[in-house]
Amino acid sequence: MKATGIVRRIDDLGRIVIPKEIRRTLRIKEGDPLEIFTDREGEVILKKYSQVGELGKFAAEFAESLAQTSGHGVCITDRDQIVAAAGGMKKEYIGKTISDVLENMINERESILAGKTPERHVELTNGESKPDVPQVITPILCGGDAIGSVILSGKDRSVKMGETETHLSEMCGRIYGKTNGTVKAKAQEKSCVFCYGDEKQIRSLSL
Repeated sequence: MKATGIVRRIDDLGRIVIPKEIRRTLRIKEGDPLEIFTDREGEVILKKYSQVGELGKFAAEFAESLAQTSGHGVCITDRDQIVAAAGGMKKEYIGKTISDVLENMINERESILAGKTPERHVELTNGESKPDVPQVITPILCGGDAIGSVILSGKDRSVKMGETETHLSEMCGRIYGKTNGTVKAKAQEKSCVFCYGDEKQIRSLSL
C-alpha cells in the first residue's frame, strides 16, 4: 500500500468521500462497485470490484476454449484491464489497463466488427498502435450492466471475420454475463457444449 497523506471524516450516515484525484488515477467512476476488506490491525481497504476478474480461472479457461474453437486470438477484459488472453494473443496483455477507446465502447455497450478497414480497428491498451488485423469486440452484460468485453482478433491480415464470428462473440458475451453470478459454484461441476454457426457449418464451444 501507498500512503496518500489524505484524511477524510465519516459523515452521520457512515459515508466517506474518495478524493477526486484518487478516483481519476484509479479510474473510479460514479456507480462503480468497491469491495471492502478489513484486517486485524484495524485497517479498512477499498478495492475496485471486478465481476469478470473475480472469476480469473474461469476467464482463462473460457478464453482458451474460445480460441481453440474459433481459431482466433481471444482476450477477455473487465472495465479496467485484460484479465485473460489466449490463441496467439500476447500473454503480456494480461493485467494491462485497457485503452480509453475500448473502455468507452464497453460503457456504451457498443459492438464492433473491424475488417480490413484500419479506421475501425481498436487498440486494446493505451500507447499501442492500432492493430492491422480483423477484430470482433462485444461487451459482456450482467444484470443490465456492462462489466467487460470479449475480443476476437485475427492472427494476420488475411483472416476473414464476418457474421459467424460476430454471433460467436455475442453469444459468449451473453453466456459469460448470465453465468457470472452462478458459475463460481457450478463451473467445475460439469462442462457445457454450445453450438453455433450456419447451415453450412456447425461448430461447438465446450466450457
